[in-house]
Amino acid sequence: MVGLDEPDDSAVYKLNDTTAIVSTMDFFPPVVDDPYAFGAIAAANALSDVYAMGGEPFMAINLVAFPDGLDHSILTEILRGGAEKALEAGVVISGGHTVADKEPKYGLSVTGRVDPSKILTKGGARVGDKLILTKALGTGVITTALKNQQAEADHVQAAVDSMGMLNKSASEIATSAGVHAMTDITGFGLLGHALEMARAGQVMFRIIASELSWLSGALQYAQQGIFPGGMNRNRAYFDQWVTLSTGLEDYIQNLLYDPQTSGGLLMAVDADSADDVLATLLNNGSVMSRIIGEVHSGVGTIEVVP
Repeated sequence: MVGLDEPDDSAVYKLNDTTAIVSTMDFFPPVVDDPYAFGAIAAANALSDVYAMGGEPFMAINLVAFPDGLDHSILTEILRGGAEKALEAGVVISGGHTVADKEPKYGLSVTGRVDPSKILTKGGARVGDKLILTKALGTGVITTALKNQQAEADHVQAAVDSMGMLNKSASEIATSAGVHAMTDITGFGLLGHALEMARAGQVMFRIIASELSWLSGALQYAQQGIFPGGMNRNRAYFDQWVTLSTGLEDYIQNLLYDPQTSGGLLMAVDADSADDVLATLLNNGSVMSRIIGEVHSGVGTIEVVP
């Protein structure tokens, strides 16, 4: 049903009229120093692709790369972080595979289920819809500042808390509300993933920069030019379809392309129900949720205004 034509967050295979299987995988090197937190973040990130489809993950398999000679207690903590995050999600980890590598890497291959009639894809945004984002932005610059030993501890902890937060509740709210399209914000940054939605729906997204919420420290590090290399790659590729207002500071423009780890859900919601959906999100744990823009007629482009 999903995965062979337009790219999406997960592949979906229909079993029968009431059940389809959702399948995805994701893994990456450490983004924080604490092994337990890294495991939990990597698991939350992988599970998010199922939530982005409106699905319910129920089983996962560990994917591990680990250097020979590195203390195995580190691996234990990584796996414990992933296992406890999976348990929080109601997901069973049923095995896995490990290879030797020069750098630790961890993630999950996830299987979920979804009603075939309720699948949420990147396409489907309608002219007049409001755009809701459920988490604050800035994990890329904060984790880069951490790698450069320039990050403040409270900024790192806020980013860890955000990255470790499951998108489970937000996905359930979106499904119940009948949102038109949805994706999660990860490595391509806000504008890269928003553009995927706009192109899939053949519409134009207008994003209001002043309505975005930022993790504590993100603006500070961005003003200092502390960005991951992925930001430049994202901007170089996606800029051709994006119109950025001349009134936007350059560091804000760069932040819009900042690669995120385990970011929030971006959803296109009927304008008449957007305020109610936002209120429900705010009241159920997604406290950084904001209406960040709207959908206009177009051909797969984005406009960002101050």
